[in-house]
Formats: sequence, C-alpha cells, structure tokens
Amino acid sequence: MNKQGYNQYKQNSIYTASPEELTLMLYNGLIKFIMKAQFSISKSDIEGANGNILRSQAIVTELAATVDEKYEISTSLIALYDYMNRRLIEANMKKNSEILEEVLTYAKQFRDTWEQAMRIAKQPAKKDAVGI
Repeated sequence: MNKQGYNQYKQNSIYTASPEELTLMLYNGLIKFIMKAQFSISKSDIEGANGNILRSQAIVTELAATVDEKYEISTSLIALYDYMNRRLIEANMKKNSEILEEVLTYAKQFRDTWEQAMRIAKQPAKKDAVGI
C-alpha cells in the first residue's frame, strides 16, 4: 500500500470510529509516542525526543479534556492526567527515559482498562434467573 493510500485509510478510520474507539486510539498513540521518545533519547536524538514528548503531552491534554466531569471518579482521573503531563514535561527537560517509562506504565494500564471496559460494554445484557 502506498503512503497516500495508508494516510487516507488512517483518516477514514478516525472519521468512522466511535467515541470509545477514538479514546483507545489516543491511548495507543500515547504509548507509541512515548516509546518513540525513549528510542530517540537512547540515540541521543534530542529533537526527536522533544517532538515525541510534545505529541505525548498533546494526547494527555486531549484525554483530560474528554473526561466527563459529572462522575465522582472524574476528579481523580483528571489529577492523574495532570500528573502524567507534569512528568512528561520533566522528562522532556531532562531527556529522562526512566520518567518516560513511568508514564508509559500508566498509559498501558489506562489502555488495557479501557479495552476491557469496551469488551464488557459490548456484551449483551444477561437475563436474570427467571428469564426476563
């Protein structure tokens, strides 16, 4: 597949994704850019590390903006996103792969939990014991 065709496919998948799938895409993107930043740091590519960490920060900011604040857990979730963002800033200033690893761990946990929630939500409702 040529690059233009692939880019068109990616764009179409974003436009047709459900909100749940878009959130999953954000988590996957966050993981990807953190890992790319780690690789850049290992190769002393300061510019590449900076760019990938900035992309990671943008994704964390977007995730925080999508939190529905009507739920009790929202405050804690926003605080975690804020913490991740602050750690990304610190990792960028210090070009520290260990800090990125910490944020990557959180990102993977969020992604895995989100995937599990999506699977549970897709399951058909079970009938109670009397068959109603």
